[in-house]
Amino acid sequence: MDLEIEGKVALVLGGGGGLGSAIAKSLAKEGVKVVVAGRNMDSLVQASESIIKQDGQSIALEWDLDNIKDTDTNISIIERHFGKVDILINNTGGPAPGLISGQDPDMWRSSFESMVLSVISITDRVLPAMKDAQWGRIITSTSSGVVAPIPNLGLSNALRMSLVGWSKTLAREVGKYSITSNVIVPGRIGTKRIVYLDYKRAEREGRSVDEVAAESAASIPVGRYGEPNEYADAATFLASKRASYITGTIVRVDGGMIQSV
Repeated sequence: MDLEIEGKVALVLGGGGGLGSAIAKSLAKEGVKVVVAGRNMDSLVQASESIIKQDGQSIALEWDLDNIKDTDTNISIIERHFGKVDILINNTGGPAPGLISGQDPDMWRSSFESMVLSVISITDRVLPAMKDAQWGRIITSTSSGVVAPIPNLGLSNALRMSLVGWSKTLAREVGKYSITSNVIVPGRIGTKRIVYLDYKRAEREGRSVDEVAAESAASIPVGRYGEPNEYADAATFLASKRASYITGTIVRVDGGMIQSV
């Protein structure tokens, strides 16, 4: 199936991480010019170079989402190198595990700025060019906690839910420009973040990491954790012209893990 996005430009936030790099590579296979952005330049360069080795086009861009003032500068760099951004993958890191009660207000503030306000700021910066082109894709990667809140991930549950409301509202505002806005939700995908969360749970409950991971896998109907490329391919389809009538929705890539309808 031709996804009809060859030559488009994508900005993948968190492009050096497990999910971000997988999405970047999946988009590149479709002929998309990919900018991988994030804090860890070593992992960004690695992701970008792996794309280039497969005859793709990519650049690595160091970007600290805590610094919202850098938004215009960084988007301008992309525009000079590849042109306007057609596909935006909003993929941010998550806060440390913890209860939702008793958190320091400064933690709420800093997490909101890096996880929510940065996404809104970057999206607002690329939207005018998308509107002019009468085409664009806004895909926001969140967490299964936006559907079924995850115990001990209070900050993540609350802040990522705000992105769902924002994305849904945005979809109604930009649909007339052939721009779609969707949320994609991972279940337990085998990344370093999931390994870390399993470790913290094991530590908290006095159990081994292997025991925790086996229990988690057993609760998933397909009986295993997902692969990053499985999540990435779903995101790439949402970014395609083939997904032009999918907007304002939440797409779960969870192996059936989330029990609610």
